[in-house]
Amino acid sequence: MFSRLTSWSNNLMERYLPDPYLFVLILTLVVFGMALIITPTPAQDLVMMWGNGFWGLLTFSMQMVLILVTGYVLASSRVFKYVLSSLAQISKSPAGAVVNVTIVSLAASWINWGFGLVIGALFAKELARHIRGVDYRLLIASAYSGFIVWHGGLAGSVPLTIATPDHFSQDLIGIIPTSETIFAPFNLVIVGAMFIVLPVINRMMFNQEKAVTIDPETLKDEPIAEEKPEADMTPAERLENSWMLSVIFGLVIGPAFIIGYFYQNGFQLNLNIVNFTFLFLGILFHFRPKYFLHAVRNAVKGAGGIIIQFPFYAGIMGLMIDSGLAAAIAEWFVSFSNEVTYPLFTFLSAGLINFFVPSGGGQWAVQAPIMLEAGAALGVDPAKTAMAVAWGDAWTNLIQPFWALPALAIAGLKARDIMGFCLIHLFITGVMIALGLILL
Repeated sequence: MFSRLTSWSNNLMERYLPDPYLFVLILTLVVFGMALIITPTPAQDLVMMWGNGFWGLLTFSMQMVLILVTGYVLASSRVFKYVLSSLAQISKSPAGAVVNVTIVSLAASWINWGFGLVIGALFAKELARHIRGVDYRLLIASAYSGFIVWHGGLAGSVPLTIATPDHFSQDLIGIIPTSETIFAPFNLVIVGAMFIVLPVINRMMFNQEKAVTIDPETLKDEPIAEEKPEADMTPAERLENSWMLSVIFGLVIGPAFIIGYFYQNGFQLNLNIVNFTFLFLGILFHFRPKYFLHAVRNAVKGAGGIIIQFPFYAGIMGLMIDSGLAAAIAEWFVSFSNEVTYPLFTFLSAGLINFFVPSGGGQWAVQAPIMLEAGAALGVDPAKTAMAVAWGDAWTNLIQPFWALPALAIAGLKARDIMGFCLIHLFITGVMIALGLILL
């Protein structure tokens, strides 16, 4: 039965899910239509809101490009290849590979979402090189499924925001420590359930007869051009093949900053420090600038989707926020909630809004004033309200191509290749999170 359900879901997505670029264009039109119907904003004003917001994610877009490029560069180094290869040897069967990549991705995503996105995809790709007969689509989908725990983890933007002094909702709820959010029993139970259930789900979706395998040769990086004898090199070519600059920056200057950063901030990971670490480890592990630059050229080939699509998502986000559409959706869910169902409907509203505002911090800025005030009126703990928004934001990322783009670029797959599996993840994890928020 589970196999038939998975086949149906895969066929559905392969048939009807468009390329992520077309998806974001259609999503833009849907938001325009909703804003025209639900809000009193004139069409011309909506166009201006969309255009004014178009470049609102430039910094984040560059961070995502860099996490793809630096992660790929690091993974293509001999040192990291050896590490990933050694980890891949633990898996002895295709089904075991699916389970192992799920666990690794869950653990990495709980530590930091950017770290989890890249490490999960890279490990999945390495497993595909070593394990014969594994379904490559399911392997990448399993790696991506671990991403769901990020907002309940150490880098969750909502719980970290409300734990920070002078956050924008402090007058309403005060400062809420992570002991009441990330490390609260109800949140830890939900996270723990994901670590148990997701590997089982992914194992159950594996069907050897319908597995789509991939030739390991196609996963190899483009070979570097043959080197000239040193005697025939120009001074510039000798510099490109010298290890001195790589050692100075990769072993001295880069690590000096990283050590200083953690000394000043504690173990606080964010996209910038993850990218910085990946970059300088890549410089060091490739040893010679020529090899490093060759890896970079291979890596940037997969960055096109991020570069062209993220501005459209920024436009959608500007349209949703400035028109009041996001607030209207949140208020609609609040209108029929009570003290028991409120966490559930907060979670569902956040999941819906996340399709159009794919930014944890941006979404919280929109929903927090509405949800926290309504929760207070109903007597709901603000920490639980905040985590309901956080889990809703993480939940629908499972079928939102926006977040899958880096993993898909690393894997060389299209969104429709994995979204059938992710749709199964969406329904099962949605029930799990909803029950956790209501019952715990």
